Amino acid sequence: MRTSSDELRNKLKLKNFEVKRKFAKKHPSALAFLKEKGLDLGSIRKHSAKIIGAGALTGTLLLAPPIEIPSLPNPSEVIEKIKLDELVGLSPQEFLVSALNQFLPGKVRPLIRDEEKKLEQLFQSTINISVKGTLEGEHLNTTYGYIGAEQHLRRYPGDTLTAHGSGVILQEGMAPGLGAWGYFASSKTDLTPDLEETEKWYAVVQTLYLPDWEKRLPYLRNWYKYRKVLIIDVENGNAVVASIADSGPAIWTGKNFGGSPEVMYYLGGPRYKKGKVLLFFVDDPENKIPLGPVEYNEINLPEISLFKS
Repeated sequence: MRTSSDELRNKLKLKNFEVKRKFAKKHPSALAFLKEKGLDLGSIRKHSAKIIGAGALTGTLLLAPPIEIPSLPNPSEVIEKIKLDELVGLSPQEFLVSALNQFLPGKVRPLIRDEEKKLEQLFQSTINISVKGTLEGEHLNTTYGYIGAEQHLRRYPGDTLTAHGSGVILQEGMAPGLGAWGYFASSKTDLTPDLEETEKWYAVVQTLYLPDWEKRLPYLRNWYKYRKVLIIDVENGNAVVASIADSGPAIWTGKNFGGSPEVMYYLGGPRYKKGKVLLFFVDDPENKIPLGPVEYNEINLPEISLFKS
């Protein structure tokens, strides 16, 4: 039995050599192409199987519907689901909280693009601010997650905690290091009112976990610096326009975003240390939208009036 197996193996080897020889003689250009690509003729079948397998897997992922990720309804559908008598007397903020409770997934997860588009429309209608999940081709790893409390950042060399205000807003203290972009100004005299507001209402996002952060570092570092974002607490509807001024939090903290003491205080009060939020880029090319709290309770939905006449 052993001799028979050895003979068969040798015959297969000879056959393999003969096929290679004939292929090289009849198709020299094809053989040269395979060598250029680093492919061995003897293992081409194995390589093809890998390509076919990868193609089948990719096709399955692309064609299969998302599992356990139900699509969010359109803002107009949300309005239709709520009875008109329930709408009358609601403020836009109360309406927004009701809408978010109806179609946001209860468990925090990255939203799909269709869900983000619908939220963009909802925010435009209720808050009257143009926001984007993807802006100029850039997108964070998630727009729906947990935000955590951050400390004050040093704005210039020699900056002190007491220079950041007074009272409860100082309880978080001063961060021991600088923000991701260093000092906001080279000296106290160079600290403009705009830069002062930038530190006051700053946000932290996980740029360090972007898949192409290292490859595109020079561009992305500049693109994200002081980029405006809208942060909305999904439980109470409080909204703040903030400026990205630091990178984090670390993934092991269980948080996706961070907010300055002022941001966190407005979103949820002095005891607010962690909350569930939506964070979208503000589409503000002319820099007309100020940083800070967004008071939107005087805005009517274009689809239906929320106020009694």
